[in-house]
Amino acid sequence: QVQLVESGGGSVQAGGSLRLSCAASGSIFSINAMGWYRQAPGKQREFIASITSGGRTNYADSVKGRFTISRDNAKNTVWLQMNSLKSEDTAVYYCNAPERHNAEYHYWGQGTQVTVSS
Repeated sequence: QVQLVESGGGSVQAGGSLRLSCAASGSIFSINAMGWYRQAPGKQREFIASITSGGRTNYADSVKGRFTISRDNAKNTVWLQMNSLKSEDTAVYYCNAPERHNAEYHYWGQGTQVTVSS
């Protein structure tokens, strides 16, 4: 099992920045890519960004140029730097890690709230 613990959420005005962190522990060898999803009220959970252990990144179009994902493999930690935040970025943000040998199984963090006021 892998445990993912997020931190860094909060409230910010539009145009501001926040940085989310996610620390992984447990059976780290069973994961490779780590990433972030978000879920706004009344909406489905959506992919935001991911990064492999080799540093390859992928972003949703809605956050490209504003959000940056990074990781430190030695610390088993991934960050999401969010700049130029918009009210539509308001959501619960979840750290995510697919199982290395079974990509259909995902580990999830407990979620952290991000609220952007206009």
